Amino acid sequence: MDLGGQSLLILDSCAQPFFTCRPDGKLLSSDVTHYVIPDWKVVQDYLEILEFPELKGIIFMQTACQAVQHQRGRRQYNKLRNLLKDARHDCILFANEFQQCCYLPREGGESMEKWQTRSIYNAAVWYYHHCQDRMPIVMVTEDEEAIQQYGSETEGVFVISFKNYLDNFWPDLKAAHELCDSILQSRRERENESQESHGKEYPEHLPLEVLEAGIKSGRYIQGILNVNKHRAQIEAFVRLQGASSKDSDLVSDILIHGMKARNRSIHGDVVVVELLPKNEWKGRTVALCENDCDDKASGESPSEPMPTGRVVGILQKNWRDYVVTFPSKEEVQSQGKNAQKILVTPWDYRIPKIRISTQQAETLQDFRVVVRIDSWESTSVYPNGHFVRVLGRIGDLEGEIATILVENSISVIPFSEAQMCEMPVNTQENPWKVSPEEEQKRKDLRKSHLVFSIDPKGCEDVDDTLSVRTLNNGNLELGVHIADVTHFVAPNSYIDIEARTRATTYYLADRRYDMLPSVLSADLCSLLGGVDRYAVSIMWELDKASYEIKKVWYGRTIIRSAYKLFYEAAQELLDGNLSVVDDIPEFKDLDEKSRQAKLEELVWAIGKLTDIARHVRAKRDGCGALELEGVEVRVQLDDKKNIHDLIPKQPLEVHETVAECMILANHWVAKKIWESFPHQALLRQHPPPHQEFFSELRECAKAKGFFIDTRSNKTLADSLDNANDPHDPIVNRLLRSMATQAMSNALYFSTGSCAEEEFHHYGESYHIPVCGCNFVLVILKEFLFILIFCFLFEGLALDKYTHFTSPIRRYSDIVVHRLLMAAISKDKKMEIKGNLFSNKDLEELCRHINNRNRAAQHSQKQSTELFQCMYFKDKDPATEERCISDGVIYSIRTNGVLLFIPRFGIKGAAYLKNKDGLVISCGPDSCSEWKPGSLQRFQNKITSTTTDGESVTFHLFDHVTVRISIQASRCHSDTIRLEIISNKPYKIPNTELIHQSSPLLKSELVKEVTKSVEEAQLAQEVKVNIIQEEYQEYCQTKGTSLYTLLEEIRDLALLDVSNNYGI
Repeated sequence: MDLGGQSLLILDSCAQPFFTCRPDGKLLSSDVTHYVIPDWKVVQDYLEILEFPELKGIIFMQTACQAVQHQRGRRQYNKLRNLLKDARHDCILFANEFQQCCYLPREGGESMEKWQTRSIYNAAVWYYHHCQDRMPIVMVTEDEEAIQQYGSETEGVFVISFKNYLDNFWPDLKAAHELCDSILQSRRERENESQESHGKEYPEHLPLEVLEAGIKSGRYIQGILNVNKHRAQIEAFVRLQGASSKDSDLVSDILIHGMKARNRSIHGDVVVVELLPKNEWKGRTVALCENDCDDKASGESPSEPMPTGRVVGILQKNWRDYVVTFPSKEEVQSQGKNAQKILVTPWDYRIPKIRISTQQAETLQDFRVVVRIDSWESTSVYPNGHFVRVLGRIGDLEGEIATILVENSISVIPFSEAQMCEMPVNTQENPWKVSPEEEQKRKDLRKSHLVFSIDPKGCEDVDDTLSVRTLNNGNLELGVHIADVTHFVAPNSYIDIEARTRATTYYLADRRYDMLPSVLSADLCSLLGGVDRYAVSIMWELDKASYEIKKVWYGRTIIRSAYKLFYEAAQELLDGNLSVVDDIPEFKDLDEKSRQAKLEELVWAIGKLTDIARHVRAKRDGCGALELEGVEVRVQLDDKKNIHDLIPKQPLEVHETVAECMILANHWVAKKIWESFPHQALLRQHPPPHQEFFSELRECAKAKGFFIDTRSNKTLADSLDNANDPHDPIVNRLLRSMATQAMSNALYFSTGSCAEEEFHHYGESYHIPVCGCNFVLVILKEFLFILIFCFLFEGLALDKYTHFTSPIRRYSDIVVHRLLMAAISKDKKMEIKGNLFSNKDLEELCRHINNRNRAAQHSQKQSTELFQCMYFKDKDPATEERCISDGVIYSIRTNGVLLFIPRFGIKGAAYLKNKDGLVISCGPDSCSEWKPGSLQRFQNKITSTTTDGESVTFHLFDHVTVRISIQASRCHSDTIRLEIISNKPYKIPNTELIHQSSPLLKSELVKEVTKSVEEAQLAQEVKVNIIQEEYQEYCQTKGTSLYTLLEEIRDLALLDVSNNYGI
């Protein structure tokens, strides 16, 4: 059984004393008084209690693990796998079915459940004797017959219920007892309901063998259920998966209309669908919508009918932890006399209400709470679940951040002692040094190459540096040097397993959670100036005139970065403004002669790098490279470090210089590892987008007289370059943004899983760390400032591409580094150290990394929206100037329009028809008001006509004046609302629109956020003052750490709140 690389203790009639057994894998603590062996049913029902770190000495039998795998689905099985791999938890796996003395065949007529319990008990007895009868074994089970039968059968092996075990061995572990009571109560309620209820709310699911046969024959279709969060009660879609996607003639998703047709499936489940007859097909609603009530009341006609079906079975339940809100006191009273049964509302609109049993409803009504779903019977309108834990108060910053983490299944527990013990030491007393052995193995560039980094101001984790020099033959040598993380992270070590599980560094608006401990990410693997570091380098020999690549060299190196430049300084040097040298610390202590010589050397290097980058870019442009930019803005702070201005800004050329060098390195590494390992290389695939996704882009461009050719990335790039309105530069920016939205997401894949012609990399999200629309709050001890980032979406026009340049933050890059090292060893006919992933294992790893990357993107987007809402929340939109801004219409809907707010980089919806059925009207003064009337939508415009005969028409790309406000929600996240208050542009005296710089968020709220976070940090410091200083520094970065890079969040190029309106 695969447990993700976990070493297993597999014994074949072992006769050695247990204290001399070979320690093949993870070992249990030696200080426990007994070992605990949970029965299969206990593992299924009480896994979250077994996750408590206080419970030690747990032995999971293979039989129990397989029962979880087969009966509870992939998600819970993966939780069990991660528990076993986690060095923080004192538990192991024993493969009892592979042990000669433990295996028991199933007897004739014996149920699977009875055989599983008997097998686990037999293995427990063997384990006790294997330990020479020295260590008592406690088997915990929910099978009363087993307790009666085995309870006193073997001395030293105790068989008791799990509740009894907690009561007797852990009487003071209050949280475990509360959770156990919650699970037991949920089970009792479920059993009672099953007995009492005779009517069925939903049809029964078909048996598994019927579903599999139906999928094979083509009668049924398999796919993943995606619920529309804006119409969660009525609209969901099934995206085809596996054989269904290849064999089906369907070209679109399948609509599942209504809860009955959804048949108890939950967002994310792998379901089996039966298509309805064509005369029963429905269309999706195209009107703007905030919630289901609006949608039902809108009366808008749906779009063209699409394939519609109903769920007949569930192949895989992907249930997870859900954050919910308890009803208010009034709502509890309205639910009836039985107040123990409570309907709680999930934070995620796509999840149905969950019924739990609790007596704490009134106590918890002001808190965000985690629950888990236990079952959803056909006799029940709602799923049944149980209470797990409290996260925090509704509206409290820490509680809302915790909600985002749980909703994205992000675990942020600190690195364990076992993981930290694998880390190198670098202290003042014991500084880290380059070892003589590594000096012999590596190419030493410290004296021969001018190596330097170009990063944002304040960047601490520098994982890439550059070099360029003239060779003796007159040619040039370009070098990209990346931190050698794999030197410090051994395959299948504790820290490697943890990094693989995290897969990426998670960046939220005010903090980050590192993939690796900061002793690596911010120290020994950060290529800081003036210190020796290990690197993996790629160096190209370029023709001195044409810059064509003559040779390429890959290998491990030792570097010493000469300069740690920030982007603005590098750009000033490139532009010939040498006065900026005073801001570069490496020049401060030099005499004038040395200073001048080194300055000339550095200026030449930056200029030559830029020339090379221009050539590389021009070559890619010729192949159809596509550039889609986001909004770039610069934050301006006042003397108290509060936000004063947000000013749009164009990116610097050095941003593209660095980006081109990184893209070049990624491309050449991709070619190298694929040539060496054609069936097990990790590459990045960006398939061409579906043409139908471009329809709105083409229509919008047509409204301005432009033609957008989307047949290839080359034609699209050329079309966008030509789509410029000299009177309104925002038009081109919006068209590029819409093209970005139409792109499909790039994914990691194993080259053995698809044909080479499918490798082509249509586009890539390459991060340029400059000021952009995604603000990142970095809270330091004495001040708060905001870094803003933009994301440059690149259609790279490359046949092979991977990620190599950020191993500090991406596990994919660690895998690629190991593949590159193996390729180099293969070229040298040397032994390849460490086992590479097989194609099957690599494909599974790619799925995991892709999943975690999506979670990182969603969490960053949600936290950014959280902070933006917090900034606007306490403003009075009627009087606050900062809540009024210019907006541009970029899409027309049946009851409103979609707007882009250049000032803040926000996209969202504005209604032209309100909940009362009134339509917008603009009088002679252009100010809007609501009046009775109707709307008429055309292709490129929408007209509002009142019953009095007044009319106003809004066209695509019209500028209007918009009021920004916040729609608060108790159960869900707050959202930004946009309201058109005038059909004329918002006028800013003496300032062009694109450069408007009115004060933004100079805010009491920022001060309040700063104050509350600092108070929370102080409280946390009091709690953890017993933790050693070093452990605090090197375990988990949170809150107080400065960071400057966000990776691969393409869909945040513009902060898009339009998703809150059912678009």
